[in-house]
Amino acid sequence: MKKYILFVCVFAIAAFNLAACKKDSVSKTPGVTQVTKKAAKKKKSILTPVATGAPYEILVVADASAFSNGAYDTLKAVLTDDIDGLFQSEPNFKVSYVTSGNLSKSLRYCRNIIMLGIDRMYSSCRIKYTRDMYAAPQMVMTIQAPSAFQFIDYVRDNAGVITDFFVKSEMNRQADALKGDNHPVVREKVMKKFGCEIWAPTELRKTKEGRDFFWASTDGAETSFNMVVYSFPYRDLNTFTRDYFVRKRDSVMKANIPGPNPGQYMQTTSDFLLVSDIAVHGEYAQLVRGYWNIKDYDMGGPFVSVSRVDEKNQRVVVAETFLFAPNKQKGPTLRKYEAALYTLRLPDELDLDKFQYNLDEIIINPED
Repeated sequence: MKKYILFVCVFAIAAFNLAACKKDSVSKTPGVTQVTKKAAKKKKSILTPVATGAPYEILVVADASAFSNGAYDTLKAVLTDDIDGLFQSEPNFKVSYVTSGNLSKSLRYCRNIIMLGIDRMYSSCRIKYTRDMYAAPQMVMTIQAPSAFQFIDYVRDNAGVITDFFVKSEMNRQADALKGDNHPVVREKVMKKFGCEIWAPTELRKTKEGRDFFWASTDGAETSFNMVVYSFPYRDLNTFTRDYFVRKRDSVMKANIPGPNPGQYMQTTSDFLLVSDIAVHGEYAQLVRGYWNIKDYDMGGPFVSVSRVDEKNQRVVVAETFLFAPNKQKGPTLRKYEAALYTLRLPDELDLDKFQYNLDEIIINPED
């Protein structure tokens, strides 16, 4: 199947013509937005402080004027916009702020920092980032603009890129954490059944297996966090249509995840789906966010599904997480389990000496 290189900005950003960057060189094609891929990771010293703060927290640093001219308010509105794929309103990030002169040594250790640079010395708007500037793991983004007016327009135009960048950064950290602390039983059973490897959170307690199907769950009375892996034969590109996804998912769940009473089973809430074509580890994948429910029963919640093609065995392998947590915040847990989905390693990838689990972090730099 055709291989894809992940230089695409997803969600709210339209397709761009991208150019591979070599060190500081970028495309100069008129009218094309420049793209700079991952910044080189600093070599971590044993003396490097550990980054502070909880996942999905961001500290904004700016001059005092940014808090009165609308610049900070615009950025905060972007960062606290609702998480995609949830019925209830939950912000993408928790945001705090400090003026540039009050950025203390301890605050520099925050895991995610955005610095605002609004000054006439800049000829155009630009976003840059540095990894592990003051602590590790840490991302420091700088947004530059000649004026507050231009800053506001630029941040609004690139809202999806800014949000996506920090979401991916956090998921990469969570995947790294799972590498050293994942569920051995889940890993072993997925390997035995599918010939694949996946790193699952350790709190999963109960497992169930079916034909080309595996389910692990916390099995809580009031809340339940779940991971599912299943596979089916790959036919053609029509496999990755929205309708095919719903039909296949519903048939798999009906056979394997029953409801509390006869004739009840899990199904997809088909009128609430966000379907995206993405790339995972350089290969095509289908990402679906949506809601599930139990047929004829008042029970449901959000799910995230990632489908990938196993070329070696001509099949599609699907890794999915779904939650049941009524009247509770779902975003942080859903994202934690979503990060685990991207650690899925297909049989062909098991043979690699080195395998990068990181989702690509993308930042755009407009032309000078």
